[in-house]
Amino acid sequence: MITMNVRDLMRLHVEALFTHDANNRLLRGNEPSGAEAPRFFLGRTADGPVIRFRHDLDDDTRHELEAAALESEANVARFEEILARSAPVRNTWLGPAFSFPESSESIDVVHVTNDNAQVLEAFLRDWIADVRIGQPLFATLVGGHAVSVCCTVRRTSDAHEAGVETVPAFRGHGYAAQVVAAWARAVREGGQTPLYSTSWQNEASCAVARKLGLIQFGSDLHIT
Repeated sequence: MITMNVRDLMRLHVEALFTHDANNRLLRGNEPSGAEAPRFFLGRTADGPVIRFRHDLDDDTRHELEAAALESEANVARFEEILARSAPVRNTWLGPAFSFPESSESIDVVHVTNDNAQVLEAFLRDWIADVRIGQPLFATLVGGHAVSVCCTVRRTSDAHEAGVETVPAFRGHGYAAQVVAAWARAVREGGQTPLYSTSWQNEASCAVARKLGLIQFGSDLHIT
């Protein structure tokens, strides 16, 4: 298997998160809802940044953001100040991005398909649509009902991004780590790169990454 450097992984990450135009500008979120893309994306890695701008961002703002991103002392407030000159900043998001170790073991999980999608009905009904569009999809069952689920929420031909949820009453048992590990193994067996990202404020999601020994290859900033 070819080992990618951290900037390559960050490129896979941003390309999975958002659709791009021919000039590598961000269009929309790479998901069925097609949510608005951020005006500015900065993926920091040990090998340097990966920078993206939304397609409608003016050239002067883009050039100023790009210059600031290359400054070692630049912080979030600096980027927000630049963007606020053209339009109010509506949302700022920060979080780590992870790749998976070569071996991701999993136990006691079920591959959910159309044939057994009923296991989602009791507690995770909102994920039923993902049985069709989010494969591979794995769940942990308790009493025949899915209580934790992981599937592909954004994808390209090269990489898949994980989405995971555990029913609150069943948290703290390691179920999320089990389904994420199973999902990652299936994605890798399909020839793509599994990726996992979250926000710094999502303590439960960060705990899953620690439990699985995921490898942080960078962190990303989205400002809309």
